[in-house]
Amino acid sequence: MPHFAIIGAGITGITTAYSLLSRGHKVSIFDRNAYPAMETSFANGGQLSASNAEVWNHWSTLLKGVKWMITKDAPLLLNPKPSWSKYSWLAEFVAAIPKYRSNTIDTARLAIQARQHLFDIAEREGINFDLERRGILHFYRDEKSFRHATEVNALLKAAGLDRQSVTPSEIRTIEPTLAGDFYGGFYTASDSTGDIHKFTCGLADVCFRKGAIFQLDADVIGLQRQRAGIMVQWASANATAEADSGEPNTQAFDGVVICAGVASRLFASMLGDRVNIYPVKGYSITVHLDDERSQEGAPWVSLLDDAAKIVTSRLGKDRFRVAGTAEINGVNYDIRADRITPLVRWTRHYFPKVNTSRVVPWSGLRPMMPNMLPRVGKGRQPGVFYNTGHGHLGWTLSCATAELLGETVAESYAA
Repeated sequence: MPHFAIIGAGITGITTAYSLLSRGHKVSIFDRNAYPAMETSFANGGQLSASNAEVWNHWSTLLKGVKWMITKDAPLLLNPKPSWSKYSWLAEFVAAIPKYRSNTIDTARLAIQARQHLFDIAEREGINFDLERRGILHFYRDEKSFRHATEVNALLKAAGLDRQSVTPSEIRTIEPTLAGDFYGGFYTASDSTGDIHKFTCGLADVCFRKGAIFQLDADVIGLQRQRAGIMVQWASANATAEADSGEPNTQAFDGVVICAGVASRLFASMLGDRVNIYPVKGYSITVHLDDERSQEGAPWVSLLDDAAKIVTSRLGKDRFRVAGTAEINGVNYDIRADRITPLVRWTRHYFPKVNTSRVVPWSGLRPMMPNMLPRVGKGRQPGVFYNTGHGHLGWTLSCATAELLGETVAESYAA
């Protein structure tokens, strides 16, 4: 029975572990945190959104990015300070623009596949993660943005997504709590929302019961291909200087799967691969709905404001998640007040009945490949695999990419 090391205990690492366990493999899961799902899989926007599968590789994105560089609270911020990783990533981002159409269609198809895998897993394993299957509503304030959305909609429909245009009056019917005047929108009834942290932790418990070994608080410091497999070297992530003076832990595995988010680039380099992931920071707030008026005034249908690049999810009766923005600024976990304030202001504007006196801010680093497609498959060396680089769609795509990775591993070890 092959034994695999999985580096990363976020949504992609845990779904990958489940996929391999289901195929009879043995897995050990490594993460530098004390618990699963403590980084990018902790408090994202919550949308399981095939309707948000449009890749960002479009000339309009570049034009907006240049314009927004001088706007402090813009949806997209780029720190112009030069670095090789940043500018090599941006160069490949531009090079992928000609594949905008095909990559968008491919991503939407993958998202549709992932949806059913996730529902099946949750039902089979009894995982409660505040799932709401009420659809996602995209709304637009002007004709120009709605026209572009219509073009995107044609691509999503080509991928097999059932998505309908809606009028301003239909927007009010779909989500009565949403205040404001809009030009139009698109509604995807088959999309849904849920708490990524709850799902990942619930599935991690399932993996543990199925025999997965968890090496948490484990800082992986070395990966090396050997004749019989892959050697993993790690140290305790919370060790004191005195206790950390000894030799690091080592163990040989038949194979390794890199699911380490923004750290995947570093681990790939240890194994002779180039995985050009760059961290794109996003922010969220969790609004606690502590009173009846707030609970009645917060939406149950998930929303996406295209102009502000803000998404929402209702997580049970008493939590409302609002997330958005993209910040290209390297590995930086700072929670900036000037990025949180617009999310609170947006909430108060569109949902005036919601009390925002108890708001929990968060930031996470989306691991993005330049072409916006995840890296799923084999590495250059035998026994090396990747399931990483899902960007802003890790929650949406992970159950499908885990299945693809499981199939790839099965084919590689069939002999």
